[in-house]
Amino acid sequence: MMSKKLTGLMAMAGLLFAGSASAQTIVGTDHDLSSVQGTGGEICVVCHTPHNSDTTVAEAPLWNHEVTGATFTVYSSPTFDGGPSGQPGGASKLCLSCHDGTVALDAFGGGAGTPGNVISGGALIGTDLSNDHPISFIYDSALATTDGGLADPASANSGLGGTIDEDMLFAGNMECASCHDVHDNSLEPFLRVTNAASAMCLTCHNK
Repeated sequence: MMSKKLTGLMAMAGLLFAGSASAQTIVGTDHDLSSVQGTGGEICVVCHTPHNSDTTVAEAPLWNHEVTGATFTVYSSPTFDGGPSGQPGGASKLCLSCHDGTVALDAFGGGAGTPGNVISGGALIGTDLSNDHPISFIYDSALATTDGGLADPASANSGLGGTIDEDMLFAGNMECASCHDVHDNSLEPFLRVTNAASAMCLTCHNK
């Protein structure tokens, strides 16, 4: 017979595992899109589909949402050594396909969506990115050397177990998803690394 002590330990382990699992889920977060018209209560279908996906989107598996075609005003500064940055691309363009407010939330599965059914409030970034952190630029050792105030992404620890390049860059590019993990809101707002005491910023910036 299993002892009460062993039973209790197994129950505690189960609770710990459940807590860990629930911390890495979009269920109940702002990215739980089950309430969007046409989903039938499915959480993931607005962005992903197991069948008939948009295979032209290489940056995300089984993509299902209309991709923005907006032209953006991008960040520009005489102190920015990574530019001039071009139009957002890669994973960032997928994020902006909801967050720029030009594409309907329910524009998925090949449908055009409902006019006016767009993101709003603090989640609306818009098409003017001139006052936002630059994205879709190459962040490599050469840039770190030129800038003088950046960590070398090939050697600096990201706080996630590997280097900045391994854990936070996409084909060597800084993207929205370098700082945000769309599927995990255990660190709000969907941060990859805590920003307590500016830890997120100090991951890359040597200040």
